[in-house]
Amino acid sequence: MSRKVSKVFKQSGVIPYRVNNGKIEILLITSRNFQHWVIPKGDIPNGMSPPDSAAKEAWEEAGVIGQVDTNELGSYKYRKGGKTYRVSMYLLPVEMLSEDYPEASKRKRQWVEAATAIRWVKFNSLKRILKGFFQVKSHFCAFRDANSV
Repeated sequence: MSRKVSKVFKQSGVIPYRVNNGKIEILLITSRNFQHWVIPKGDIPNGMSPPDSAAKEAWEEAGVIGQVDTNELGSYKYRKGGKTYRVSMYLLPVEMLSEDYPEASKRKRQWVEAATAIRWVKFNSLKRILKGFFQVKSHFCAFRDANSV
């Protein structure tokens, strides 16, 4: 008896973040239908590395530019249209935010504190990645703030 092996499509995405007054903020964007808060992500084009693809998606979907950390933060899976996707996640400290970017008319974007981002995103596996990121970065920010006094 053979089992059908379903293909898992690979994507990459970023958690665009900044530190504002000692607090971590994450830039969330809406899905194209404005129903869910998500992070920039998309298919990985042939010949492009996952971090480079994630940076491209961050620009196209959210209008952000920064240096993507090439260390994978984690991954999560989701299903859409009968297909399964695995998204490799990377961190993107935002250096520039543009008002004019490819999907500006198709999405809304919002800076929110990390705890709010965790509540707003749809997928539990993405919530888990955000929680891990928040715990690590919170300790770093507290350490940095204590040392900069």
